[in-house]
Amino acid sequence: MRHFPSRFRRLDGALADLPVEQPMLLTELDGFLTGLLVCPEAVPSHEWMTVIWGTEADGIPPFEDPVDVQWFSNAVAARRNEIARDLDRSKLQPILDIDERDGEILWEYWVDGFGEAIALRPETWDALADSPESAAPWSRLARLIAIARNESELDSVEVNALEGQAMTELIDAVQLLYTARTRLLGAQSPTPPATMLTKVGRNDRCPCGSGKKYKRCCD
Repeated sequence: MRHFPSRFRRLDGALADLPVEQPMLLTELDGFLTGLLVCPEAVPSHEWMTVIWGTEADGIPPFEDPVDVQWFSNAVAARRNEIARDLDRSKLQPILDIDERDGEILWEYWVDGFGEAIALRPETWDALADSPESAAPWSRLARLIAIARNESELDSVEVNALEGQAMTELIDAVQLLYTARTRLLGAQSPTPPATMLTKVGRNDRCPCGSGKKYKRCCD
């Protein structure tokens, strides 16, 4: 892993330690959270947190210590809020892995994570094709997703040309979609920062995102 801040390295390690068959990489999580923020329809936190720590967990955070649940939830929320601020400033800075052998940017993993967010509301994303403001950037993004999944109908020359400018295309398309979403929902930010409650009642929903009452979950 590159020389990321310690908070990112710790989150990456926590993801790798999740007891699921294929845990998310940090770059996949980053793409996933970005996709949630750009999604035309808000997705409840308990739903998307389950995607992160695996459906095998049946909605229950797979940690033995409640402190670890709180830390993990807070770490994910902090990165989500950071991405939202970058999008608001039109300065998206994805977390990307780099192939240490040749320095190639492995943008496909980030796109895989973004695709996980799309899979939560596919019809909503497909509807972007009918929007005058979103149709073009959505088409560009869908084209890159198809390349990342080896599902593109373009020939090898066209694919190589797009791969050479993939990150520029990706960031630009995502930023345009986010801007269109913000305009559609009004001047107020459509995705208020995610926060974790510091004091939770025993009958309140647990802040870990499980959807259960606190007394039945992390109390």
